[in-house]
Amino acid sequence: MSANATAAYDTERAQAGVRLVFMSVAACYIVILYHLSLINPALVWKIFVLEGVFSVAAALIWFDIRRRPGSYRGRRLITMLTDYAGITVAMAHGGAAMLPVYAILLWVTIGYGLRYGSGYLLLATVMALLSLTVAASLSAYWQSQPYLIVTLLLTTLMAPAYMHALLKRSRQAAEAEQAANRAKSQFLAQASHDLRQPIHSISLFTACLRDSSLDTEQRRLVENIDKSLHSVARLFRTILDMYSLDSGKVVPQLEPLELRGLLQQLIQQNAEAARWAGVEIRLHCPPLHVHADPVLLTTMLQNLLSNALKYAPGKPLLIACRRRGTGVAIEVYDKGRGIAAGHLDSVFEEFYRVRQDRDSDVEGMGLGLAIVRRLGALMDMRVSIRSVEARGTRAVIDGLQRVEAPSVLSSAKGSSLQAPRMLDGLRVCLIEDDQNVLLATATLLQKWGCEVATFSTLPDTSAQFDLVVTDFDLGTEASGADCIQHVRRSSGRKVPAIIMTGHDVRRVQEQVGDSDIPILSKPVQPAELRSLLVALKLKLKTA
Repeated sequence: MSANATAAYDTERAQAGVRLVFMSVAACYIVILYHLSLINPALVWKIFVLEGVFSVAAALIWFDIRRRPGSYRGRRLITMLTDYAGITVAMAHGGAAMLPVYAILLWVTIGYGLRYGSGYLLLATVMALLSLTVAASLSAYWQSQPYLIVTLLLTTLMAPAYMHALLKRSRQAAEAEQAANRAKSQFLAQASHDLRQPIHSISLFTACLRDSSLDTEQRRLVENIDKSLHSVARLFRTILDMYSLDSGKVVPQLEPLELRGLLQQLIQQNAEAARWAGVEIRLHCPPLHVHADPVLLTTMLQNLLSNALKYAPGKPLLIACRRRGTGVAIEVYDKGRGIAAGHLDSVFEEFYRVRQDRDSDVEGMGLGLAIVRRLGALMDMRVSIRSVEARGTRAVIDGLQRVEAPSVLSSAKGSSLQAPRMLDGLRVCLIEDDQNVLLATATLLQKWGCEVATFSTLPDTSAQFDLVVTDFDLGTEASGADCIQHVRRSSGRKVPAIIMTGHDVRRVQEQVGDSDIPILSKPVQPAELRSLLVALKLKLKTA
């Protein structure tokens, strides 16, 4: 069932439930009037007979909604006719005792507008006016109260008219907000992609410099550039994560994960950042598998680890896994300055940053923990933080479910072999439409011993390639996926491929439609690229 159908189903079922509640309240009201001798006993039985008929109709509507959930215009019209017919008969024959039923008429009229929109509000208003007119024409009591009739008619017109104006303003405001959110999302997506490209190329150029013959001062300068690029790359990843969450595009893909291997890979990827911060990262995790989304869990842990490196420099850091019943908790301990108790309730709010008097300027936007909690909620995990000032902080991801280890695990995917000339002779087809990124990537691959052929669009397939490395967005002529298919068709075999992109990784995965093609998010760490190339070459040798 679609989301819209589900929403319509919930709305109509809620209305049917409220209708049954109102009938019970009305019955109690009649009983009270009878016991207080405020109503003619003969009229009581007529009203109860009417309510019995109405109860049968309400029950049939309820069961039909349960049997056929969704939006059906015919059923709504029948429901409206049933409501207003019952209200009309009650007011026409009940006299003064049934005057409070007008409140139900007004509630029903406005309720149809709020639930189904302005069109139904107009129709309900017309039916309400007809209901009042019929009741006034049949009831001697109503005919003796002309000012009452005029008052109720005006109220029946004015209240829905005012509600219509509010609904129109609310709809316009919602449309404006949606347009602003779409514009913001488009801006963030495009800005993130366009700004990642030069950062990605600078990162690759600095990797080339690092492999060159540099003196001590030059190496120090290159390392400072790397530090700055690492900070900027982390900021862009944070922006893209928030964009993906706000746009509703993040859908967990749960699978069995070898937890210790994932944590070891995370620590390896942050080895340089830990060295810059003077932090020794320790890992305590027994061999176990959990059911989680590897990308989302890695993002959560990356944000917690980045916070610990920022706020506890020079202090040891421990990542520990603890069994809790059938579940597992991942805990990140640091011995930094800690967080004051007054801040703990707010640290998961967006853009909230813990600042103290004479605090040094720590880079970041205050989004890391907000992203961690939102991603955890998507996978039914709980995230909490405990901290003691001057003693340290403990962040906990709880709720991971343990699973049995899969029978076959791929060793090539997590390979981290870094032999000096491991990539010698690897024939790489490199495709990138940004000339700076193309030059930087080709230079780095050649330094690693690869034989590189460069292209900015569909490649020339007269040569044979061992591997395709491509950007995804290559302009209007072709995409990275198109280029991979072109090379594979020409060579007559499934040539391994890597895609590097500045766009949302999950969106690219959906468009590529091949789970065997790894997708790296720009700016790509050279060590990450090299590790993947080594793993793919080893796989080629064993194939």
